[in-house]
Amino acid sequence: MAGRYRSPLTWADVTPKSLYMNRRQIMAGGGAMLGAGLIGGEAQAQGDLEPNTWEHITTYNNFYEFGTGKTDPAEHAHRMTIEPWSIEIDGLVDNPGTYSFEQVMDGMTVEERIYRLRCVEAWSMIVPWNGFELADLLNRVGVQDGARYVAFETLLRPEEMPGTRFPVLDWPYVEGLRLDEAMHPLTIMATGIYGEPMPNQNGAPIRLVVPWKYGFKSIKSIVRMTLTADEPPTSWNVANAREYGFYSNVNPNVDHPRWSQATERQIGAGIFAGRIPTLMFNGYEEEVAHLYEGMDLTVHY
Repeated sequence: MAGRYRSPLTWADVTPKSLYMNRRQIMAGGGAMLGAGLIGGEAQAQGDLEPNTWEHITTYNNFYEFGTGKTDPAEHAHRMTIEPWSIEIDGLVDNPGTYSFEQVMDGMTVEERIYRLRCVEAWSMIVPWNGFELADLLNRVGVQDGARYVAFETLLRPEEMPGTRFPVLDWPYVEGLRLDEAMHPLTIMATGIYGEPMPNQNGAPIRLVVPWKYGFKSIKSIVRMTLTADEPPTSWNVANAREYGFYSNVNPNVDHPRWSQATERQIGAGIFAGRIPTLMFNGYEEEVAHLYEGMDLTVHY
């Protein structure tokens, strides 16, 4: 399909054999279409292609609804009920409504995309997400002419999410994208990792992945999407606008007020591994820089 950014990797190249063979069985039984991995050109050229292990990806997480520690989500997220699941889609759309997870997934082409996840705390990992383009879902519900942004909302269920009992953020967690960002082919709704269903601590059953932005923009466990003409509030911007802008693009040239963003620590690289340079737009500059032409990225951060 035109417009997709394909790497020469195959399943066997990026996946331990045991998981690769298991995924082949899943594909045969489930009928899901899982394509070749995708990765930004600069990240590929850097040679940093080996995905993190399942253990790294599922035990080192930010999901404050379950606690602020990196291991809290893996410890507590099993409490979250994900079946049944539905997403309310409203606002400036032709077909608003509450869609079950099964309705959302019906007819979608699910692919594996190997993306770098970089968090604002200056750590990163490589994750093989399974997902479909957000644009496919937006086109299905019909975006109206006046829509300029997509707002997202995370599940709020305090009896299952112990972190929400504390005023760390103004719950529920909310995020947003400009419409052209949401419609970009690199932006996906992820439903799994390594060919397996999404673990709760990673945002089950469905989450956003925007690979050129900091990880907190990729909102987890989505229950609502709203198409709007106005820029929506986002949780970290509301909490601290000085440190967290609406766009939150990875930009090594602009320091966070409390630390440098020029380098990053690779999770799983070992205690003696050095930090590596952070790439502009997380390595996807060639694909997405045109979205911000004419913008001062020190102001629109």
